[in-house]
Amino acid sequence: MTTVFIGGSRAVSRLNAVIRERLDDLMNRGCHIFIGDANGADKAVQKHFADHGYENVTVFCTETCRNNVGNWPVRRIRPESSRRDFSYYAAKDIAMAREARCGVMLWDGRSKGTFHNILNLIGAGKKTLVYLAPEKAFYKLAKEQDLEALFARYSLREIERARTALGTLPWEEHLPLHSS
Repeated sequence: MTTVFIGGSRAVSRLNAVIRERLDDLMNRGCHIFIGDANGADKAVQKHFADHGYENVTVFCTETCRNNVGNWPVRRIRPESSRRDFSYYAAKDIAMAREARCGVMLWDGRSKGTFHNILNLIGAGKKTLVYLAPEKAFYKLAKEQDLEALFARYSLREIERARTALGTLPWEEHLPLHSS
């Protein structure tokens, strides 16, 4: 059974027909879904699966689960720090990226958390389907070159803002994300 990490930006709180069709395909294939507990994309995707009675879902959260619309099993991930900052909430995302076979990210083009998830998945060699909300389109990313091609299509200013907020990740030091 394929495990799929689905995540996304808090700003992507409504699922259009294109996104719903992809989620329906995952259900039809019987995929096991890993999803976080945040508002926005996580909650919207949870609602879609719950509305369809889909049971093959695990919700990842830290200490307290903020959203679990379908009352699915929960995996609590203990962050290294109790300070509720970026790394506190990213701990569950890192666990999902590590354990899933592939990913589906619903990205507004700005969220540093979703960008971080994309980088983690691609850096681990996992295929990732990215829905870029400003373009209302999905992009298949299987390797670093695919990520570069996506960046070439989208405003580098927004991506650079997210990268600056995150800093450089260990595996991406050799990844040329700047246009020459």
